[in-house]
Amino acid sequence: MENSAKIRILYLMEILNRFSDEDHPLSTSQIIQKLEDLYGITVHRTTVPKDISILQSYGVDIIIITSTQTKYYVGKRKFEEPELKLLIDAIEASKFITAEKSEVLISKIKELTSEYKAQTLKRNMYVTNRIKPENEQIYYIVDAINEAINRSQKISFQYYEYTGLKKKVLRNNGEVYSISPYHLVWNGDFYYVIGFSNKHSKIVSFRVDRIATTPKILNIVADPVPSDFDLAKYTKEVFSMYDGKSVLVDLKCDNSLMKVIIDRFGEDVTVLAYDMTSFRLKIEVSASPTFYGWIFGFGGKVQILGPKQIRDEYAMMVSSAQANLEE
Repeated sequence: MENSAKIRILYLMEILNRFSDEDHPLSTSQIIQKLEDLYGITVHRTTVPKDISILQSYGVDIIIITSTQTKYYVGKRKFEEPELKLLIDAIEASKFITAEKSEVLISKIKELTSEYKAQTLKRNMYVTNRIKPENEQIYYIVDAINEAINRSQKISFQYYEYTGLKKKVLRNNGEVYSISPYHLVWNGDFYYVIGFSNKHSKIVSFRVDRIATTPKILNIVADPVPSDFDLAKYTKEVFSMYDGKSVLVDLKCDNSLMKVIIDRFGEDVTVLAYDMTSFRLKIEVSASPTFYGWIFGFGGKVQILGPKQIRDEYAMMVSSAQANLEE
């Protein structure tokens, strides 16, 4: 009898959460009917207000409307409706979360409010060029990496890439990579794991959704984070997580690009006036094809002043592109 009473109160809380809100309060008779229809539980009218009182004492915000018939509804919930809409927007917009998992997560979010409010959570947001990943193991991959970081242990995994026929293949004939994971970084809508590779004797990064299967947590203590490693500096230098040699570059930028530079490097970036129409920027970056492509994308509004080697590499890349057009 005691256990059935406890279960009844839990079912009552479920009914109030699912079927009540300020626009849809439940009367005592409605609650009694739902308890019987959904859970086969029969109660007396006097039992409902007693159980409601227990839930209120527990901390559930149940509003009581006293009129010709007493009605109840859940008031303040853990998440407000605008917060739930924001979460749904973030999930729909994310390139990190697969389409299938997006549907599952959104369905769970809708359970955090009443069924009536859940119907209003349908979003009409369209995100241009939003491509969802297909690696459904990504959530377990992230969880394993987090666990390894917390336990200060190395991980091993295989990494895949695509052939010219858009076929997935394991990189380097299925080579097993091993790193000491330090951080998970969200960059450009993708997760990256950053850690130390003994094979390459340096900090490396891998895109998480390109890891083939859940990493194996090795029974090997991870190498300590190098004392001179600066995560913020590393992520700024490595454009879009493409590896390349770190170098201090001197750039001349059109004044119209100031907001772009701040978005990329932050408000604390140091700039100097160059002339009336441009400014000068010295910044340490990863000199890679991605960096040169970023420069090229501004259509001449960014010029590389130095060092000479970087200017020459950029010129060679532009010349190569021109040669390909002429073939």
